[in-house]
Amino acid sequence: MRTSDLPQRISRRLLQDIAAGSIQAGQHLGAQHLADRYGVSRTPIRDAMTILEEGGFVVRQENRGYFVADTDPQMLTEMLDQQPASMNDEYHRLAEDWLTGRLPEEVTEQFLRQEYGWSKSWIHDVLVRAAREGWVERKEGYGWRFLPVANTPEAFDEIYRFRMAIEPAAMLEPSFELNRQILTEQRRIQEGMLDMDFNAVPAESLLENGALFHEELIKMSGNPYFLMALQRVNRMRRLMEYRAEVNHDRLVEQCTEHLEILTLLEAGNTVDASYRMRQHLSGALKRKSPIAWNWAADKETVQPAKAAT
Repeated sequence: MRTSDLPQRISRRLLQDIAAGSIQAGQHLGAQHLADRYGVSRTPIRDAMTILEEGGFVVRQENRGYFVADTDPQMLTEMLDQQPASMNDEYHRLAEDWLTGRLPEEVTEQFLRQEYGWSKSWIHDVLVRAAREGWVERKEGYGWRFLPVANTPEAFDEIYRFRMAIEPAAMLEPSFELNRQILTEQRRIQEGMLDMDFNAVPAESLLENGALFHEELIKMSGNPYFLMALQRVNRMRRLMEYRAEVNHDRLVEQCTEHLEILTLLEAGNTVDASYRMRQHLSGALKRKSPIAWNWAADKETVQPAKAAT
């Protein structure tokens, strides 16, 4: 993958986030904010903005920067369909190989170059993104280490049971305080998802919207340790859920339940919202557990790669 492809990849990911509703029309697109969001430097962000401006998806205002244009959803879908779907293939291939035991726990960039035939710059981009999403870390001195993820049915169940313990409890904390801005923004995103064409939006963006909903609500507990714990387990389960096919009916059910929780919170019924949150997570565990079982069967058919030297 050429370094010059990076702005194109960033532009696609930004379009995906706009299509998913996590970035909305009229929103200011700060270069540093986007660089942090996508784990890159400001230079490819500026180049990506130029690409999107030429396509009419962002507009530049003098002395103010770039803003998301009010784009026809059909036009956005057509643009995403025209772009090659392989832009994220290498990232997902690395994730899949780690999930299914094909890679050793510790690797070097040279090992990955030999294993996949990727360029040095592309390997770095992939690893930086993986580190930002929480399943890879740089070793002290030399090399990279893959971090534990939910790659067994037992781990998947344990994560959801842990969430059932902390998320409802967070709403009952003495320090819990409603944030109307958070509630309004999450309602906008969830209602927007019900109106969108799920087939036109990548699974990552849809799943990130779901994780964001839970993380934004738990922030209102006023206890940062609840948020830190939830963010950690969300990273651990993210790769397995990316691997599953998006189910339209499940997404509609998820968004509907999210909106029910928001309605209870908006009315100040935090006790009822806490109970509804536990029901929601319990239902999600029952619906998603087969993903883990199917995955475990896949793992039995592969052998891990030789350790990197």
